[in-house]
Amino acid sequence: MRVLLVGGGGREHALAWKLAQSPRLSKLYAAPGNPGIARVAECVAIRDDAIADLAELASRERIDLTVVGPEAPLAQGLADRFTERGLPVFGPTEAAAQLEASKVF
Repeated sequence: MRVLLVGGGGREHALAWKLAQSPRLSKLYAAPGNPGIARVAECVAIRDDAIADLAELASRERIDLTVVGPEAPLAQGLADRFTERGLPVFGPTEAAAQLEASKVF
């Protein structure tokens, strides 16, 4: 399974570490990642809010699942855009992400 992990913080580092332990994983990409994540994944220099670029990467690299860590890209509609393009993604829709992203929701 080819996985794209979006984000570069501590949460994503923990996710990368655990994903890398799966015998089903054949390739792990992280965008943008960090030096710790780079120990277990190929880091790609794409910001986590560059949704079109992330979708292009997922399409080009035939990603089987995209896992999104940070709230901001989800609140900007990353999961919705991926779903529209037929790209499998683990994360809530833009509307659902407002529960976490909006302080007045």
